[in-house]
Amino acid sequence: MNKRSEPADDMDVVDLLIHQHNEIRELFTEVKRSKGEARAEAFGRLRRLLAVHETAEEEIVHPNARRMAEDGDLIIDRRLAEENLSKRMLSELEHMGADSPEFPKRLQDLRQAVLDHAENEEREEFPAIREHASEQQLRVMATAVKAAEALAPTHPHPGVESTGANLLIGPYAAMMDRTRDAVRKVMKRS
Repeated sequence: MNKRSEPADDMDVVDLLIHQHNEIRELFTEVKRSKGEARAEAFGRLRRLLAVHETAEEEIVHPNARRMAEDGDLIIDRRLAEENLSKRMLSELEHMGADSPEFPKRLQDLRQAVLDHAENEEREEFPAIREHASEQQLRVMATAVKAAEALAPTHPHPGVESTGANLLIGPYAAMMDRTRDAVRKVMKRS
C-alpha cells in the first residue's frame, strides 16, 4: 500500500487538507498492520506526511484561521497545543523505533491524538476559512501546501552530518524546518 492517492488539481486548501487527513488515517492503519521493515517504511511515510501537513497548517492555515474565525486566537491556540502534544508523541516513537514492543500501543495513542486534532480542525477551523476566504485565497493556500509537500525532504538537514546532531534534531523536526522554508518561499511569490 505504498501508493498515495493524488489530490485533484482543482482542490482548494480545505479540500486538500481533508484529503491529507484521510491519507493520514490510511497510513496509521498501514503502520498498525505492518511488521518489521514494512512497518518502519510505512511509519517513515506517515512521519513525513505529518511533518509536511502540520508545518503547512502552521505557516499557512492557522494564521488565516486566527484572523477569520470568531474566537480565532482561542481556536488556534488549542490546535497548536494539540500539535505540540502530537509532535512530542511522534518524537518518542521515532526514538523508540518501529520494532519496539511498546510501539503499537504508543502508535495507537498518537493515532487518537492526531485524529482528534483533525476532527477539531474540520469542525472549528476549516469552516471559518471556507466562509471568509475568497476562492483565490483558498487556491493560493492550496498551492503553497502542495509546494511544501513536493519540496519537503525525506531526510534530515544537509550540513548536519554527525549522528549525534541528527539525533538531536530528529528527522521529524528537520522535515518540518525544511517544509517551513519551502512554504515561506512559495507564499512570498504569491
